[in-house]
Amino acid sequence: MRHTISVLVENKFGVLVRIAGLFSGRGFNIDTLNVAPTQDVTQSRMTIVVKGDEAVLEQIIKQLDRLVDVIKIQDFREDEYVDRELLLVKVGADAKTRPEIMQICDIFRAKIVDVAQKTLTIEITGAESKVSAFLELMQPFGIRDLTRTGKIAMSRE
Repeated sequence: MRHTISVLVENKFGVLVRIAGLFSGRGFNIDTLNVAPTQDVTQSRMTIVVKGDEAVLEQIIKQLDRLVDVIKIQDFREDEYVDRELLLVKVGADAKTRPEIMQICDIFRAKIVDVAQKTLTIEITGAESKVSAFLELMQPFGIRDLTRTGKIAMSRE
């Protein structure tokens, strides 16, 4: 089972290393990790996606809570949060395939952000399943390069 955890931390040198070290030292694998500053420049928010059962999740939260620089931990449960992922993908495109790629982009509300002679670079945001479905449709065109942010999440009010 995959769990999404939001960790508010002090924006200090070494915090990311300590948290990543906590996971590796305990044998927990991080599926995705995203870190960015918040509106308060002294704090950053980490969104961590991990696999494991409830016991693993409980252990992770206990270990995180012991770290000095951790301010707040949220375990997001299903339907309690909004999540998004960003993908930039460069696909092969020639005169014949461009219209089909553009049509798929329209359906998925993706944006073409760069055009080159033999490639298109596309940006798409959405739920992980949407991004993965889009990527699958781009496979036949030849994926030249890609980068994904991993999940970011925010609680619903």
